[in-house]
Amino acid sequence: MDFGVAPVTALLLACAAFVAGFVDAIAGGGGLIVLPSLLLAGLPPVNALATSKLQSTIGVSAAVFAFARAGALEKRHILPLLSSALTGGVLGAMTAKHLPLEIIRLVIPFFLIAIALYMLFAPKLGEEARHARLSVPAFAASFGLGIGYYDGIFGPGTGTFFYIALIVMAGFTMVSAVAHTKLMNWGSNFGALMFFLISGAAMIPLGLTMGAASALGSYLGARASLKFGSRLIRPLVVAVALIMALRLMLDSRHPIGAWVASYFG
Repeated sequence: MDFGVAPVTALLLACAAFVAGFVDAIAGGGGLIVLPSLLLAGLPPVNALATSKLQSTIGVSAAVFAFARAGALEKRHILPLLSSALTGGVLGAMTAKHLPLEIIRLVIPFFLIAIALYMLFAPKLGEEARHARLSVPAFAASFGLGIGYYDGIFGPGTGTFFYIALIVMAGFTMVSAVAHTKLMNWGSNFGALMFFLISGAAMIPLGLTMGAASALGSYLGARASLKFGSRLIRPLVVAVALIMALRLMLDSRHPIGAWVASYFG
């Protein structure tokens, strides 16, 4: 099978996808492991992004299956949440090249830091159901569509944004929010992936191999979140949000990253 990279490299990428799938199923942020790994392996950016979406879609499918099998997904919520995220992902991918990504890249790390601090200092957040500020259909039409749109355009932090929004705006518990986040993440990923497949940018054999590894990691991560609940989810969400923020800020395309590079370069 032609992976487009050396077999040893493909194996290492599969290992990275497994770890990413496990973490992503609980707290999001798996793309920050997979995408840099693909770029380090020498893939052009567009092929790396497309292949990342392919493996992620497969991996998230396993997490969705695990949550559905455990009864963590409410049937009445599936259609509005899934359709809104998928639609957002499609629209985002369609308009990505026409939007000012530099502005998005600048502000997203600060949103992630705010989420981490909110999680850290709101110890009861998501431990039990709370009053919903929006009905699920209203949430889907606003936050579901909007965050899915962001995923189609840029992506980092999507799972964390879905997760917090489900708790704060729709009144979900922590475990239920993780389960429905994976459902919505699958939708926005699949919506963006359709365009990459049409363009032929995805390296399919490599993406399928990584997807299988990611699926195993995602399934185990979903099982772990169901077993350990907030004891595992809360610290991982905080850690992943902070790591994502730091990673994005240290990127050479971010003003802070550019300053660091020039100062130490």
